[in-house]
Amino acid sequence: MMTEKENTRISKYLSLVLRHAPEAAGITLDEHGWTDVGILLKQLSRNGYAVSPAELDHVVTTNSKQRFIYDENRARIRASQGHSVAVDLAYAVSEPPTVLYHGTAEAFLSSIEKTGLDKRSRHHVHLSADDETARRVGQRHGKPVVLVVDAARMRVDGYTFFCSDNNVWLTEHVPTAYLQRQ
Repeated sequence: MMTEKENTRISKYLSLVLRHAPEAAGITLDEHGWTDVGILLKQLSRNGYAVSPAELDHVVTTNSKQRFIYDENRARIRASQGHSVAVDLAYAVSEPPTVLYHGTAEAFLSSIEKTGLDKRSRHHVHLSADDETARRVGQRHGKPVVLVVDAARMRVDGYTFFCSDNNVWLTEHVPTAYLQRQ
């Protein structure tokens, strides 16, 4: 069985190649972000990440953020969200909860207060259904701050929301009028 350290190392590399730089592993993603599991395993091995199918399955199923998903036949794999490369994840518009949360670091607040939440190099702004998840996300970048998003009012005002396979809420932009510091 692989160590937790090795699991994390592989997970981080999978995040890189399935979300941002498939060329780093010599793979391609189709228009919906999928790649063949067999080809992925072969290319991982060529790049210093010798991973068996069972080990890949362990990384996918134990990832605390459920960042990766197999197709129904387990022949293809993709990242659930967070891409900076052009893919269409084909998520349907979803009705969000009344409020959603965004975790950030205190250092980013002045920028957010000016422009709202921007997707930047990603396809969407990422939001959480609970404040604890948002707090954990914010902690990755410094002193955490949780912002409350008035998703119900945004929806009434015509903004669209999607929910990823791993229950991350996605939207194009959150203007400052819909944000409040928790």
